Amino acid sequence: MFNWIRNLFNSSNTQTEPDPMKYLIVGLGNMGADYDDTRHNVGFEVVDVLAKLNDVKFKNDTLGDIAEFRSKGRTFILLKPSTYMNLSGKAVRYWMQKKKVKDENLLIILDDLNLPFGKQRLRGKGKDGGHNGLKNIDQLLGGNKYARLRIGIGDDFKKGRQVNYVLGKWTKKELEQLQDILKYAADTVIAFGSIGLARAMNQFNKK
Repeated sequence: MFNWIRNLFNSSNTQTEPDPMKYLIVGLGNMGADYDDTRHNVGFEVVDVLAKLNDVKFKNDTLGDIAEFRSKGRTFILLKPSTYMNLSGKAVRYWMQKKKVKDENLLIILDDLNLPFGKQRLRGKGKDGGHNGLKNIDQLLGGNKYARLRIGIGDDFKKGRQVNYVLGKWTKKELEQLQDILKYAADTVIAFGSIGLARAMNQFNKK
């Protein structure tokens, strides 16, 4: 268990238990028009698709934009942190505590340079891989044993141009495929909540 959960329940006898039917789905990205439609914001784009498919709208709240819907008897809480990527853990920790979400019901969606564009990988834990958003979440939650959905953005950049590439806009060719990629990721999220991590991995982690 993460340290905050132990502290949460040790601090008061009036705290209620986490709801096993609640899922916190966090899309990583940076707020602001300058970051719209950039590769680094693909996590935001996945939760935007989930909100649209389930006819809910995001509302600005503490440390991020929040939307919520029910599907297959589960409550999915969508979060787009407003802390900027490098401080994502602050928003994740706050909303896990506020909504009383179990460790295993947290899913982080992020971009990954090490995966080809269009590929995705769902995992139950792992290293941050140099991703500053994950690094901060690991620090503030006290561990890395939470699910993450990595969306491949490829690595088609010249030496020394990584930052420009990650923060760059999708190309026209990428945009032609992007909606199908985002919809596939959205389906993966629903499967994570409805059939569980292991089965969702088997179904959606295709080569």
